[in-house]
Amino acid sequence: MTTNWTTAPTRYYVLGGLIAGGVAGVLLGLALSTTQTVVGIAEAGPVVQFLHPLVRVLLDLSATVVVGLSLLPKLLGFGRPSTTEPVLRIARPAAVVAAAVWVLTALLSIVIRAYEVRPGQPLTMGGVVDYVQRVGAGQGLLFSAVCALVYLWVGSLAARRGETVPAELRILVAMFGLLPLPVTGHASNWKYHDYSMISMELHVLGAAAWTGGLGALIALVAHRRGLLAEALPKFSKLATVSLVLVSVTGLFNGLLELGLNPVVSLPGSLFTTSYGLLLLGKAVCAGGLALLGANIRWRLLPRIAKHERTAVFAWAAVELTVMGVAFGLAVVLASAPVA
Repeated sequence: MTTNWTTAPTRYYVLGGLIAGGVAGVLLGLALSTTQTVVGIAEAGPVVQFLHPLVRVLLDLSATVVVGLSLLPKLLGFGRPSTTEPVLRIARPAAVVAAAVWVLTALLSIVIRAYEVRPGQPLTMGGVVDYVQRVGAGQGLLFSAVCALVYLWVGSLAARRGETVPAELRILVAMFGLLPLPVTGHASNWKYHDYSMISMELHVLGAAAWTGGLGALIALVAHRRGLLAEALPKFSKLATVSLVLVSVTGLFNGLLELGLNPVVSLPGSLFTTSYGLLLLGKAVCAGGLALLGANIRWRLLPRIAKHERTAVFAWAAVELTVMGVAFGLAVVLASAPVA
């Protein structure tokens, strides 16, 4: 009875910390960024300027949650269904709920961006359709929403039929839905467009697997010492690869944008432009995450392997909050002026 009572607050704390970090990251990013007014072009207004990044960070986080919950069966393994199934019976419908949020936020983001391109005109369905037809970002968001809808169907089947619906299929659909997201937000210099897009997609996939996997483990498995002792070492390897991938690709894309800036050159642009300041903010988050992850891997993991009581939830909750901040900064970085 006690174990069941304690799991619900744990799940809420993990999710709340991730969302709070995302909102904080957006607000910090907006504070660090500057807006450039173009003469003759109407501005969308402060409501949309704040609303769009908040909706976008919810989109990114909900998609990340779907990825993490889809990865959970692979992390837990299939050798002990009597032990893992109680966890997966919670994870599968939770992934469906997160996918529904993903669909709604993707569609809402399309509407907001359609208004942004015509801020002085009434918003109509025709205007939204025209935006999607003409703008690649709208098409990318729509494709992502369709993938999330497909996941709703596949995930609902899994919620009813269990692991007879392969976890690999759910992971594939979720990851596929992430691929167009870099096109809809992050800036890329067209001189090296192909390289930057591949790098940005790897960045997004790595961040989603890392953040989503940790969130799913801590929210649903942290109180089950036996399962955690088996799953956390697998995730630790995934997290190490993801950390390297996210750091290298993030550094490559950020320095590429700043290095090709014709107005302000490196290293000065790191400290004098909104893009540079936001990139530094993300770098600070990455450094903090590396330290937090190292603490869990090298200090707590040996004790977890012995089924000892640890403070892994508290450390991981802090790590997830910092991850949320990084997601929020990334959303603002996507539209920050490089010059």
